[in-house]
Amino acid sequence: MRDVRLACMFIGRESELEVLVDLAQGRTPELFVLYGRRRVGKTELLQRFCESCRAVYFQAAQVREKDNLRAFRDALADVLGDGTGSVTFEDWGAALKFAADRAEGQRLVLVLDEFPYLCEANKGLPSILQRFWDSTGKSSKLMIVLCGSQVSFMEEEVLSERSPLFGRRTAQRRLEPLAPPDTIGFFPGWSVEDRVLAYGILGGMPAYLRRFDDARSLGENIYREILRPEGYLFEEVQFLLRNELTSPATYNSILSAVARGERKVGDIALSVGVDSTTANKYLSVLRDLGLVERRIPITDPNPLRSRRGTYHIADRFLAFHFRHVQPHVSLVNAGRGSRVLEESVAPDFARLFDEARVEFVLDHLRREAAGLVGEELIEIGRFEGVYVRAVGRTTEGTTVAAVVVPEGAPDEAKLAREFASLDEAFGGTLVKLSYGITEKPEAVLAVERVPAGELF
Repeated sequence: MRDVRLACMFIGRESELEVLVDLAQGRTPELFVLYGRRRVGKTELLQRFCESCRAVYFQAAQVREKDNLRAFRDALADVLGDGTGSVTFEDWGAALKFAADRAEGQRLVLVLDEFPYLCEANKGLPSILQRFWDSTGKSSKLMIVLCGSQVSFMEEEVLSERSPLFGRRTAQRRLEPLAPPDTIGFFPGWSVEDRVLAYGILGGMPAYLRRFDDARSLGENIYREILRPEGYLFEEVQFLLRNELTSPATYNSILSAVARGERKVGDIALSVGVDSTTANKYLSVLRDLGLVERRIPITDPNPLRSRRGTYHIADRFLAFHFRHVQPHVSLVNAGRGSRVLEESVAPDFARLFDEARVEFVLDHLRREAAGLVGEELIEIGRFEGVYVRAVGRTTEGTTVAAVVVPEGAPDEAKLAREFASLDEAFGGTLVKLSYGITEKPEAVLAVERVPAGELF
């Protein structure tokens, strides 16, 4: 029942859907490129979009080209009718021209989902599509959407300068995981604290969030979905790495080293057993995929040339996997995932919750804090204080300190020292915002601006 209810919900992608609908309602031809990691919600978004317009949704398969062409023809026939089902397409150029001719003066949307699969069967497909667009597509009533889960392929073979399609796309979007507040709606039966903790474990991937059932406890879900060999998420990280990377073994080792706390390139290289140049190359690929990030202290006076950058896993579920699943794979495969939950995961709940809370604070600083501060924030970063957990800088040079106070009164002397360190680094005006977690799902954060002259 819960899966049916959630399938009817559309959480956190309203703005992306609005953009697609707006393009479909326009009068000019469109070649839109949508891409992002597997499980990020591309197909759900496109299927919901296709419900709003005259659209052909086609999901490619890893089969021979003639089989995909036949399946595409059948998808066209479902929308166009009139004998389309009896047509045979010799190639994709003919199929696309047929669709353009049959648009008959009305907007027709063609969604080619899993576009990389089509290119596997025909390496020249980007060139075929380029010729079609230049000769017919750009003066047609078509809106073509190319969608793919292989981020590196979509960026290099579709969007980059070396691609035949370079300069043809009219718009593009890399679909990112949901923002922290958008994940709260997946678990209406849980307390806000458990919902925040679930984000701390799963991150913002809709497919992962949908697997957790709020009719069960958070611990039960972790065990069932992650810490059993049959669990949907047990092998998910390895599927992701094999989908994107040519030598996943080395990437696994690098991600494991970062998860263990190795932060500098040299330390990561030493831990993995490669030289620093090689480690740097692998880290660069992981950064491009959004799996790893290099954090530079916001107080660094020269961030572009900083040597103080440290590496961290950028994806919450990857971080959880390499901290709690990868080191205990043997136990999980032996059916002892409950022991991993009890001895490794549950004792780490407080840290996971704290990290998730900081993510919520950073999101608020990016998207909403300007209303409280009265100035736009142009620079945001973490701050390694006990109470000051994030800092922003505004267009006018104002420093914004995000203060998170755990249960109980803060140590005023320690808090004052943290404010003093910000004054030493930045000078100028200091605005303090205090953050707490509420019990209101519609407003998870309680945020207040601390009056000038007051400590907290």
